[in-house]
Formats: sequence, C-alpha cells, structure tokens
Amino acid sequence: MKLSEFWRSMEEEFGRGYARVVAAQTVLDAAGNRTAEEALAAGMKPLAVWQAVCRQHDLPEDRWLGADPGEPR
Repeated sequence: MKLSEFWRSMEEEFGRGYARVVAAQTVLDAAGNRTAEEALAAGMKPLAVWQAVCRQHDLPEDRWLGADPGEPR
C-alpha cells in the first residue's frame, strides 16, 4: 500500500474531513500507542498503519487491504 492509498482508504472509510481527525487523534495500540500520523512519520509502512486503524475501529477484515484491494501492493 502506498501512502496515497492509505489516505484514500481513510477517506473512504471515515469521510474526507473526519479521516484527518482520526489519523491525528486516535491512539493506535497496534502502532505502539501512536497516532496514525505519528506512526507514518516514524516510518511505519502505510499498510501496517491502515491495519492498526482497522483493528482499533473494529472494521471487518475484508476492508483491511484498503480501498482498492485489487491493485498490486
């Protein structure tokens, strides 16, 4: 997953405006108790951060590959 795919996935799941709020304010257990923004800035791969978001928000596993799982990763 590319960074742009991460943000597209966030926007599709949470809405364009709220996606940035979730990324900035939700502390993710699976990302070392960092927010998505902090985890990305620390070098964590976008797919791993996306999956941490999915876990934290109890999203169904069929969405854990992101907005367009048919694209090569």
